[in-house]
Amino acid sequence: MGTPLPITLVRVFEYVLMERRKHWWNGTWGRLARRDVYLFEDGGKWLVEGREGGAEGRSKWYEFDDEDAALDCIRGLLTGPGDWRELR
Repeated sequence: MGTPLPITLVRVFEYVLMERRKHWWNGTWGRLARRDVYLFEDGGKWLVEGREGGAEGRSKWYEFDDEDAALDCIRGLLTGPGDWRELR
């Protein structure tokens, strides 16, 4: 039997930096009624986040290869009830 190899533990962290490009809000306050839609760009990939219930709410993510496809998804999400407006 040979000499055991030393065990090396490596801690790896992945930092993901996405640029938020746009944000829409349905104009309704309150955890149960608030809806937000975000558009992000990350190294040529486009991500759309549809969020229900504000910062503490549930999110659904969609990924696209181009901005036009992501904007098509957003147009579909903005058909829901509310007075949708783009925020800065």
